[in-house]
Amino acid sequence: MRVLIVDDEPLARSLLGELLRAEAGVEVVGEAGDGFEAVRRTEQLRPDLVLLDIQMPKLSGFEVLELLGEEAPAVIFVTAHDEFALRAFEVHAVDYLLKPVEPERLAAALARARERTGRPPGNLPAAGLARAARPPGRTLERVLLREEGRVHVLPVAALDFIEAQDDYLCFSSGGRRLRKQQTMSDLEAQLDGERFVRIHRSYLLNVERLARLEQYARDSWVAILADGTRLPVSRSGHSRLRELLG
Repeated sequence: MRVLIVDDEPLARSLLGELLRAEAGVEVVGEAGDGFEAVRRTEQLRPDLVLLDIQMPKLSGFEVLELLGEEAPAVIFVTAHDEFALRAFEVHAVDYLLKPVEPERLAAALARARERTGRPPGNLPAAGLARAARPPGRTLERVLLREEGRVHVLPVAALDFIEAQDDYLCFSSGGRRLRKQQTMSDLEAQLDGERFVRIHRSYLLNVERLARLEQYARDSWVAILADGTRLPVSRSGHSRLRELLG
């Protein structure tokens, strides 16, 4: 079984490596010290299993899984914190190990991973991974997107609007447009309803970008943004804006 170790602490990676090399049939194929490197190394090495820390610089372990999507390998979370256990199993993790890792617990987790290896992946769809990446009780703070092999991390506050395009969403920020496979309803449920309003079945608007509304038909309006962008506003969307803005 080919294993990738992901942890921002070199000592933690070294200790895990020692434990893994003592296990028969386990090959440590690489290491990564942050979330972005974890994504790159996973895609390059195609391990059967990733031992993944949760709290890391740049990207959390959950955000790593979100970027890998449905192609993510089996995962065992290894962390010093027990408060993420429920979220870990929501993303179908093989196991959840607390540091310092006991050899017996690691051996049991590896046995479970071997049972899963070769089966169809049991990972959540991308939308479920995105929800798991968000801390409980908090609205979405940043959006992770991929384009031509590059990872973009956009703060939600930097978004102007989001447009639905078939099975994708197009995120607009300062004239830049990036796409992600996700449903509008799923994203809307994660955003702050005081800032983002569904103005049309195909559009979510950051109300801080709204300059004015113009009516062009009896039940239809146009939202004009500060940069001059014009977006359609439905009757229900107009009602939501009036309720929010007064």
